Amino acid sequence: MSKLIAIVGRPNVGKSTLFNRLTQTRRAIVDDTAGTTRDRQYGKVDWNGQEFSIVDTGGWVVNSDDVFEEEINKQVEIAIEEADVILFVVDATTGVTDLDDKVASILRRSKKPVIVVANKEDVGDARFNEVEFYSLGLGDPIGISSANGSGTGELLDEVVKDMPQKDDDSAPEDDVAKFAIVGRPNAGKSSLINAFIGEERHIVTDIAGTTRDSIYHRYNKFGFDFYLVDTAGIRKKQKVNEDIEYYSVIRSIRSIEASDVCILMIDATRGIEGQDANIFGLIQRNRKGLVVCVNKWDLVEDKSVTAQKRYEAAIRSKFAPFTDFPIIFTSALTKQRIYKVLETAIEVYNNRRRTIPTSQLNTYMLEQTQITPPPSNKGKFVKIKYVTMLKDSIIPTFIFFCNLPQWVKEPYRRFLENKIREHWDFHGTPIAIFMRDK
Repeated sequence: MSKLIAIVGRPNVGKSTLFNRLTQTRRAIVDDTAGTTRDRQYGKVDWNGQEFSIVDTGGWVVNSDDVFEEEINKQVEIAIEEADVILFVVDATTGVTDLDDKVASILRRSKKPVIVVANKEDVGDARFNEVEFYSLGLGDPIGISSANGSGTGELLDEVVKDMPQKDDDSAPEDDVAKFAIVGRPNAGKSSLINAFIGEERHIVTDIAGTTRDSIYHRYNKFGFDFYLVDTAGIRKKQKVNEDIEYYSVIRSIRSIEASDVCILMIDATRGIEGQDANIFGLIQRNRKGLVVCVNKWDLVEDKSVTAQKRYEAAIRSKFAPFTDFPIIFTSALTKQRIYKVLETAIEVYNNRRRTIPTSQLNTYMLEQTQITPPPSNKGKFVKIKYVTMLKDSIIPTFIFFCNLPQWVKEPYRRFLENKIREHWDFHGTPIAIFMRDK
């Protein structure tokens, strides 16, 4: 399971630029104006075979009249509480400021692994100012330039070194499904969990997970046997004055990474909102199985089949291009179809572990590629010669061997994925397709 890294610091020190550099994206908005980052950004980083999540936070400010700054400060506090390792970004061109000292004081009290990142070392003589940051009492600063990437390799080496290691003795059984119930606040997660667990005696084991906030509750009732991944729903939250929307997402990271299948709760009375799409994106980036649960269906006036189909179409349109997942309309309060949710989650879990014999793959898929071959490129024709499925992969993964793999573009990969899904049941789980040279 990957860990969570938080980037913190005062405004305009280059946190978002560093986030974009480490995630190899441009999702965080970068601007010289202090306070640009208000909506949080989440990403994945893979370094030397170790994968971890990273969250970009807003700049820490005190005594400001800006109404947004108080909320940004709260979110930084949450990130510090939740993170396994903290990257404290400072500006090497200015040296230590009073605000840096205030942030450092908070970080020292957190007793979390902290790495001081002296950014903008490429500007003038800034690298000579790095020694000032020893006064923060947080260890050796690492000089980098998030703008051009210098020093980021050494930084990632240090991040991986400081990352808490997995405790194998506390891990749950691998052959038992692990489900996480996630969603925005007030979507009904706690009600659904309470409806599931009902009587405490049916939870036979509580196993501490590999991160400090993941607890696996073994559930064996009505013929089901799975782990319910708990980070925010079952246990009481610590007393935090949080931005509740932000808190729900940062907690969801823990749940999603610890699970095999995610049950995404959507409030039927509010429709599909941006927060639902954010959490769906986290599920997709972590390559987990998905069951969408439209809760509070008993409160909707129009419960007709036509209304359900319209709602389904709206969800699939919002979450496209991945649309091959089950949608169930439930009421956690009345327990309407809640056990259908568990049955479907088990089916998705089994689909995630499904393997197709190589002979069957080649018989069907080679015929399909002959009927609809890849488009030619500059007069060159791609010929797919062999197909196989990887064993023991995280998600169903298919390898297509051909003469010119570099010419097979994304639209044709989607065509191959659609043909696989039409012939075999991979409902609810993402699949991966790779082209290799034969």
